[in-house]
Amino acid sequence: MKTTKKGFTLIELIVVIAIIGVLAAILVPSMLGYVKKSKVSSANSAASSIQKAINTALTELDEEDETGADVTTISRERNADEIECDGADAEKLWKKIKHYMDKAKSCAFLADCDGGAVRAVAVALDGKYTGTYPSGVVTVDNYKTYCAPAGVADLDDAVAAALEKVPAVDD
Repeated sequence: MKTTKKGFTLIELIVVIAIIGVLAAILVPSMLGYVKKSKVSSANSAASSIQKAINTALTELDEEDETGADVTTISRERNADEIECDGADAEKLWKKIKHYMDKAKSCAFLADCDGGAVRAVAVALDGKYTGTYPSGVVTVDNYKTYCAPAGVADLDDAVAAALEKVPAVDD
């Protein structure tokens, strides 16, 4: 009576492990690129949302005769409960910005206002990824140039440099 054992031989298992290893070696680096691209895209999206919230808030302040058009810069440091701005009541403006964008509370930002056109730079909470609106300044290839070091409380020179490279927004 012959009995056959069911199972895999050692050679078959080694071949399967080798194939999985080759696939992992090919896929892991490309997946890391997608993660960076996603983080940069998310930071650009946050900057876009902040820009829209600031634009809306300034428009509302203008309608309320609160001199919203006089604002030229708006900034918020990481973990701050307020914003710094010129030409308007910062507390009222921050209240309106928070109303339109809940994410504004979780990141630092810097905005440049020029007669109703707002350019914005947002720094993600971890400080590693910076986004701009209009986007296109910060990419996967150069995001390290514009990142704010983790643990720094205020917007650093790299973020200001990113804002300088953001093209003007048309009304």
